[in-house]
Amino acid sequence: MPVSDEDQAYVRALVIHEDSAVLAFNKPSGLAVQTRNVEDRTLDRLMAAFARSNGKRPRLVHRLDAQTSGVIVAAKTQPAAAALSQAFAERLVSKTYLALVTGSPFPNAETEFSMALSRHIARPGLELMRASRPGDQKSQSAVTRWRVLASNGHAHLLAVEPLTGRMHQIRVHLSLEGRPILGDPYYGGAGTLKGEPVSRLMLHAASLEIPHPTAGGHIVINAPPPADFVSVVRAAGLEMPADLALHAR
Repeated sequence: MPVSDEDQAYVRALVIHEDSAVLAFNKPSGLAVQTRNVEDRTLDRLMAAFARSNGKRPRLVHRLDAQTSGVIVAAKTQPAAAALSQAFAERLVSKTYLALVTGSPFPNAETEFSMALSRHIARPGLELMRASRPGDQKSQSAVTRWRVLASNGHAHLLAVEPLTGRMHQIRVHLSLEGRPILGDPYYGGAGTLKGEPVSRLMLHAASLEIPHPTAGGHIVINAPPPADFVSVVRAAGLEMPADLALHAR
C-alpha cells in the first residue's frame, strides 16, 4: 500500500539513526508496530517510505507495545535482518527503559527481580501475562533489573533492563512488585496523577545496544524521552536526570 507524502514526512522525522544496514526510530506512544488490519497506520506499514527501487523495504527486527515509546530498530537488508534477529534471539542486545511507577519507596536503589510468567486470556481478544501458576503449560523464566533514578517517596523514575524478553515483562514484574507503571490499565497502573488523567503508558525504551550486523562491534542507539513523558514525570514532582547514564557497561 502506498505511503502518503504526509506519512513519509511523519516517519522520516522519527529516524534517530541510519547507516548502510540499520535504521532506528524513536517511536511515539500510540503508534502500533503491527496490527492485523492492513488499513491501520503502523510503523511496519510506514516502512514503505524507505523502499528501494526494487520494492524491498527495511524490516523491523523486534517489537514495542503500542503504548510504549522509544527506540525500535529495522534492518535495511536481508543479511542484516537475519543477523539482528539472531542477536535478539540469543540475547546479545542490551535494552534500557525509563519507567515511572507509583507506590511505597523501594528498599534498595537497585533490584533484580526474577519471576516466571505465563500468558492467559484476560477476556476475549485480550491476552496478558501473569505470574506462572502450577499447571501452566508454557511458563517462561523472566528476569528484570531496575535502578532508581529519582524518587519522592510515592513516585519513582526507574532505569529498567529486561534480562529476558517476555511479553509485557517490565509491566507485569513491576506490578507484581507492588509498584505498577503509571498509565497501565492492564497491570494496575493509576490512570490519573494529582486528579489529572495520564494520557499514556509511562514506559519509554530509552537505549538499545546491538551488535552491528556488518561493521562489527556494538552500537548504542539512544532515544530521548518525548515531551509527553517528561511532562508527566515533572507533574509527579520529579525531574529527569541531566545525565541518564543508562547503560551499566
